[in-house]
Amino acid sequence: MLRINYSEIDIIRIELFYMGKNLGFRGWYYFRQGWSLYFAFIFAAINTLTVTYFLAIERIPFLTTIFPSFIHYVVITSSVAIPILTLVGYAHWKKTSARKAEIDITYEVDPYKARTLVNTEMLLKMNFNLTLMITKILNDQKPSKEELLELQKSQDKISKFVTDRSFTNKKDLKYIKTESEEK
Repeated sequence: MLRINYSEIDIIRIELFYMGKNLGFRGWYYFRQGWSLYFAFIFAAINTLTVTYFLAIERIPFLTTIFPSFIHYVVITSSVAIPILTLVGYAHWKKTSARKAEIDITYEVDPYKARTLVNTEMLLKMNFNLTLMITKILNDQKPSKEELLELQKSQDKISKFVTDRSFTNKKDLKYIKTESEEK
């Protein structure tokens, strides 16, 4: 549903409401997030601790001297595992190529994210060029013909790209790959 609100100073604010649309899919998405991020995590931790203690630790006499009860096992294992898993998570996000691969895949499979990134890049380039022109004009300088020609080329290139692209032809993804290469 599209709702347009008018304020006292006549600025039009467009609000899009999608909650009514696809309510079942939205609920399913929120359910999966809650399940996978919270419930499954807690359930897996409890399950792992319980199974390892009662099927392994309890049956090996040497380990029962280290872990005399289930509570001891939980406290000791948690105090060792939480810092180690935190370091593994940090390494995953900051020190390995795994996170970069995840982001690459996200942009490959989600054309909306790719479109947002490409639009942002184009806006930055145009704003930079326009800021240069405005600065010259404010300093009582006239832009040279070369600068105006360059600005026109940039506008034409963006206009052609925007006209030719679609969510199915993957031009946004190609733009990301070619423009993100360090020069």
